[in-house]
Amino acid sequence: MPDPTTIADPAPSLPHIQWVEAGLTQSALWRSERGAAPPPRVVLADDTLSADAAYRLACAGTALLWRGDFQNARQLLQALARRIDKVPARKKRPPAKTAAGTPVTTDPATQFHLHRQAQAQRARILGMVLLPFNADFSIPLGRAPDARTACTEAWGPPIPGQGASVATLRDLLGIISAHEWRKKGVEIAALGAAPHNRVFPHYGVFSPLRGEYIELVAQAPLPVAEADRQAMVAFDIGTGTGVLAAVLARRQVGQVVATDMDARALECARANLAQLGVAAQVQVQVADLFPPGRADVIVCNPPWLPARPSSPVEYAVYDENSRMLLGFLAGLAAHLTPRGEGWLIVSDFAEHLGLRSRAELLSAIDQAGLTVLGRLETKPQHPKTRDASDALHFARVAEVTSLWRLGAVTTTTQPLF
Repeated sequence: MPDPTTIADPAPSLPHIQWVEAGLTQSALWRSERGAAPPPRVVLADDTLSADAAYRLACAGTALLWRGDFQNARQLLQALARRIDKVPARKKRPPAKTAAGTPVTTDPATQFHLHRQAQAQRARILGMVLLPFNADFSIPLGRAPDARTACTEAWGPPIPGQGASVATLRDLLGIISAHEWRKKGVEIAALGAAPHNRVFPHYGVFSPLRGEYIELVAQAPLPVAEADRQAMVAFDIGTGTGVLAAVLARRQVGQVVATDMDARALECARANLAQLGVAAQVQVQVADLFPPGRADVIVCNPPWLPARPSSPVEYAVYDENSRMLLGFLAGLAAHLTPRGEGWLIVSDFAEHLGLRSRAELLSAIDQAGLTVLGRLETKPQHPKTRDASDALHFARVAEVTSLWRLGAVTTTTQPLF
């Protein structure tokens, strides 16, 4: 387990990308949010390059360092996306059939992996459009936006002497979008009335747009009488924006300890808790899962899908080999007070995709010396549940999000399931 007082450098040394311009080899720092290596083949591109030619180059692994108008680069990216999403008729295959002539159905896990492969291929091609940045993060292109503040929020302040850099246009658009969300915030009904109910996610920190799981934390019965809440201690494991810690604080829990390992998340949580007026109740700590001590309520909302993340942002969605989920369950009993409960927030999306069964989850709970005290459930309401064209729609419409109330096994507790 990493030392809880230290954290990985949020701005490690950057590699360099090289290209040839005016007969000379040029070099700049390479910035990639997903940690990709600099593309080995780079050519200069501008407004004279057609979308078809750009698509051929990108598919072949050649990156395009843009020297034309910024808005034309955005249009080119949209054109590439349309070509990726449009499957040529010559490449369409008839549905596979069995020897008896019936269609072969693809199992959910295979559908999920094919979907991720298609997403990865799409990201790879769109990531071939590159932009130059000056040392102060300004963009030396016509009609380029002033993204210096947004880039500073994502990359940290410019380092004197560090020089120019190159990043993908796709990364920049994500940075600008995150900057807008950070300015206007996300309204959280469980935090009470406006205007004191907004959370402001930082770049790279999972945004709590799916509010159903937050409502579960607001509704779950606390294991102490209302008069005793000021003496109560709660842990929020993997706090992210700090939203669940804030909900617990608004429920009059006397002391909350919020933990995370990500530098961006820790900064984000501290800022949100301060502007919500609950910083005095909540202590933010660097920790891999649990802080020292015991608590009356320990809440954890781990990534819901047991798959390998392909970028730092995806660590909020994908939990390879269920590391965080199993780590939380394994350590929970040792950190609960005698009356304490662990609140595990997880959807059954992975079950519908064939990635993890309900039996596997219950077995992990049992092996950790825990018992199920109860469960609160809700149905997601996000737009993808209504998008029948989505490749994973079959699983999204069936999804249920649950808050599992877990206690340590004693001679007096009996599992409900």
